[in-house]
Amino acid sequence: MRIDVLTLFPQMFDGPLSESIIKRAREKGIVEIELHDIREYSTDKHKRVDDYQFGGGAGMVMMIEPIAAAIESLKAQREYDHIIYMSPDGQTLNQQTANRLSLSGNIILLCGHYKGIDQRVRDHYITDEISIGDYVLTGGELAACVVIDSIVRLIPGAISDEESALTDTFQDGLLSAPIYTRPAVYNGWGVPDILLSGHEANIEKWREEQAYERTKQLRPDLYEKIKSPSEGKK
Repeated sequence: MRIDVLTLFPQMFDGPLSESIIKRAREKGIVEIELHDIREYSTDKHKRVDDYQFGGGAGMVMMIEPIAAAIESLKAQREYDHIIYMSPDGQTLNQQTANRLSLSGNIILLCGHYKGIDQRVRDHYITDEISIGDYVLTGGELAACVVIDSIVRLIPGAISDEESALTDTFQDGLLSAPIYTRPAVYNGWGVPDILLSGHEANIEKWREEQAYERTKQLRPDLYEKIKSPSEGKK
């Protein structure tokens, strides 16, 4: 997979893309991530990329010309499955979206700034708009890091235990069951006996029941979409 990121602040990606799973995936050649400074595509002598919006109003807007030039330059080199704009009014990122995007070959992520980008970019270039939540960030860079992380960890070979990714929270629409590790007793707090029993079938049944119960309590919105097996029999 190749991910090209269009941004005004490439250095914001230095830490997130140079550590942990993403770092190892890049070193293995599993994913190629390239950062492109949108200012380099500006024809303005001062490398200006923003201007006042037509019709008046507060806030500057990223101009179409440098963004279009950057996208056209990349599209001339390869085909892209998705050109994604990180936007607070985009579709909220979820596990299903991450799963879908992880199957892509090439992706462009566009990070907005200021008041946003010229609408014509969204109308003629963007294939997907993604938000990471109902709030506004200074720019799309942090959101793009979240999207990249959610995608890369799903690519085969990115993590050593691929089964782990397939049993993560939200993969089946549920929250995960409680998890424990050594010691079995700490400060008088013990681990549920079932997990120490060695009975695989009973443990899996317990985990499934706990996943449904946790989802019902903590995320009733998700629970309404997936009823527990016991309730389905009532």
